[in-house]
Amino acid sequence: MQIIDDLNKLLEILPSTIRAKIKEHPQHDNLIEVVMDLGRLPEARFPGKVSYLGDVPVSAKDLNYSIERVGHFGGDNRAGIERTLHRISAIRNRSGEIIGLTCRMGRAVFGTITLIQDLVETGKSLLMLGRPGVGKTTVLREIARVLADDLHRRVVIIDTSNEIAGDGDIPHPAIGRARRMQVASPELQHRVMIEAVENHMPEVIVIDEIGTELEALAARTIAERGVQLVGTAHGNRIENLIKNPTLSDLVGGIQAVILGDEEARRRSSQKTILERKAPPTFEIAVEMLECQRWVIHEDVSQTVDLLLRGGKPNPPIRTVDNYGRIQITKETPDKPSNNVLRSHAFLETPEHPVGWRASGKISPVAPFLSEQKGGLASEFDRLLDASWHQPEPTNHKVRTPGPNGEDWPVYIYPYGIGRSQIEQVIEILNLPIVLTKDLHGADVVVALRSHVKNQSKLRQIVNIRQIPIHEVKSNTIPQITRTLQRILGMDQLRIPETADLRLFTRGGNDDELEALEEARLAVEQIVLPKRQPVELLPRSPKVRKMQHELVEHYRLQSDSLGEEPNRRLRIYPASVQLKYSVE
Repeated sequence: MQIIDDLNKLLEILPSTIRAKIKEHPQHDNLIEVVMDLGRLPEARFPGKVSYLGDVPVSAKDLNYSIERVGHFGGDNRAGIERTLHRISAIRNRSGEIIGLTCRMGRAVFGTITLIQDLVETGKSLLMLGRPGVGKTTVLREIARVLADDLHRRVVIIDTSNEIAGDGDIPHPAIGRARRMQVASPELQHRVMIEAVENHMPEVIVIDEIGTELEALAARTIAERGVQLVGTAHGNRIENLIKNPTLSDLVGGIQAVILGDEEARRRSSQKTILERKAPPTFEIAVEMLECQRWVIHEDVSQTVDLLLRGGKPNPPIRTVDNYGRIQITKETPDKPSNNVLRSHAFLETPEHPVGWRASGKISPVAPFLSEQKGGLASEFDRLLDASWHQPEPTNHKVRTPGPNGEDWPVYIYPYGIGRSQIEQVIEILNLPIVLTKDLHGADVVVALRSHVKNQSKLRQIVNIRQIPIHEVKSNTIPQITRTLQRILGMDQLRIPETADLRLFTRGGNDDELEALEEARLAVEQIVLPKRQPVELLPRSPKVRKMQHELVEHYRLQSDSLGEEPNRRLRIYPASVQLKYSVE
């Protein structure tokens, strides 16, 4: 890791006596913060240790010396030092005068997100949890830099207290190419979040310390529009968010549900139970237990459902050893109740094999064992040895001429795109396309646009073998459909009169088909011919997402309005500028 701390700039705002004591301290490079309270001895805090800085109490003159050399204190009683990451927090008396300062050391640490680099690159919204001082803001800053510089995404940081990108109008170099929007006062943070989406077209929003209901609602609005969110929230574990009514919406919200007698007996539970109200705003959650010991919840909805039913999730714990290698272990869960085992056993099933099976290999039997046992053992060893060298079956391409003489089917290698979605489009539209896992034998590579920029190895292989790459803007059914039609030379610019609703449904049940049919009729009978906006009936978030994709198929825009459970879709004509709002 590379660490930039700007220690000298922090020392410059301190009185000379305190400054000299810190320089003489053997652990000055590990300084966490300096505390100056009127009439008390100044303190320097280090990891696991606190040291007094002299025998003279802090005077009003000492406080004024430091106050004059820092920036303006905002509504949250925080200030900073120009072009640094240091945070100066004030304690005031009843008259509003400053009687104490906490001078927090800000460090830019490059390489801190090795533990979750793979999660950041997925494009899913990521929530960081942890106690104060564990390093959430430092990790948030590094995630913003990696997304902007390494993954080339449009990143906007909502910097409420100038803690992420430093004090002053020019942001600290630690955030890379990411842009920073400052917040005039903490209570306006949710408005700046919406403003960032409306005005600056970000692909990623980075927000520190989501702490109010309005901010949680703004986060949900942003996430529903396909923008990746990376943020932190108050709370050590997911259980803390579930119990917090203000922030529970970040993990889907909690509601009481009354079961029927038969269902309650089947579950062996009470008639009134707690269930998740909606999909989580953040799909992935990371609990930062220590600096390099993090608990990973790759499916927040599954974790919340299990907790509400009295179970104990068993998420992986990622740590870094002394050699810089990532180690993955698991917590030992408490034994759940019988009804949890019966009703939700699938949540307890590990997704990956453990023990010897985890490596995917079998250790060959030692030769001397087969010599001792002979006979059957020797024959088994021979077969086992032969199994390691079996050639993979050769897959010959079968071609038939298309209507214009082209070779069909087209063999496509998908990269970064949901395979089930591509298969759904191919099956329903009956396209002459075959998906292949062999990149060298593919005719075309179809990849998510954001992934192509960051995979130099993929570009190198396709350039050598002269395989064309077709980029997909986003992982949605309309975008995938247009890309496949473009590969086959079809007229992708022509919008069909009637969309095939099977393309956009997930479960194929009556509720989904009814909602999609409502959206289709609204588009074809009102929005397109009459050029008038239309509001649909309230639907669940899952169904609204399908309606959004159907509207996108017609190259129109739509927005979700209202609050749950009355949140609904509004469809706009092509000439109307779409605006988001928090209601």
